Amino acid sequence: MKALLVRELSPDLSGVALTEIDKPEGEVMVRVRAASLNYPDLLMTQGKYQFKPEPPFVSGLEMAGEVVSAPEGSGFSPGDRVRGGAKTGAFAEYVALPAAALRAMPDSMSFPTAAAMGAAYHTAYVALVEIGGLKAGQSVLVHGASGGVGLAACDLAKALGAKVIAATHREDKIEPLKAIAGPDAVILNTGRFREEVSQLTDGRLCDLVYDPVGGDVFDESTRCVTFGGKLLVIGFVAGRIPTIAVNIPLMKGFSVVGARAGEYVRRFPARGPVIAEAVDALVTEGRIAPHIDRTLPLADWCEAFEAMARGEIIGKIVLEP
Repeated sequence: MKALLVRELSPDLSGVALTEIDKPEGEVMVRVRAASLNYPDLLMTQGKYQFKPEPPFVSGLEMAGEVVSAPEGSGFSPGDRVRGGAKTGAFAEYVALPAAALRAMPDSMSFPTAAAMGAAYHTAYVALVEIGGLKAGQSVLVHGASGGVGLAACDLAKALGAKVIAATHREDKIEPLKAIAGPDAVILNTGRFREEVSQLTDGRLCDLVYDPVGGDVFDESTRCVTFGGKLLVIGFVAGRIPTIAVNIPLMKGFSVVGARAGEYVRRFPARGPVIAEAVDALVTEGRIAPHIDRTLPLADWCEAFEAMARGEIIGKIVLEP
């Protein structure tokens, strides 16, 4: 089968190639119909993600497809439409996964949508709802709003009745974000943006700040959280992992909380199905939907990875084997 193999770690994708390998072995065999690109996929080709698989490995966090074979008692049968994934393996014609790593797809959901929903929306739900305790009417500042994880957070927060301020470091993405995400406001999160946030919230600042960026954005965000609010740490796309003097949250009365959806569900496994059902219900009701920037054949994987590295994407890129 064809698969995107990371043969060696490299800063420029030179160690990655689409090649023929043997089909994987595992509990449930799935023919991949669509797989979505996530920022950790790019980082793993460089050895910069917290999970560091040893090369060679097949890239790809999440996918959607059709069951080819499954053992009795797994809950799946050949022909079932499923979505899911692991930390690697999705950018291939076939994946083999434990039954626990797969979920049935709603009949109305397409393969590209199913592939684009998982990591981004589950991260957003865990951060905003499970950890953040989001309530209707609260103000949420979302950084990296044009990326898959950020755009999902904007979409989810808006659907749950929050006032959403979408933030991006690129001026050329302001108008597209207004059209796609429908936030209450879009701002540039370069330099000092606290005053703009203050004006947009009538001086109250934000109940939740959703930050997958880190670096200077995190530093300024500590000035944008209201008393009793939460600064949710999602990741460090900017590259610099920031630090904070603890007198700042002490004096301002806010919390800095890490939000890793995968780890959260591993520690609280009973919450996994609840989160999945909540997200699926919002999809079925038409209240949320991922924005797919483009769909490409797996053969064009390099275009997808390079577009992500350059920050050109709004939402998600989906690859189809």
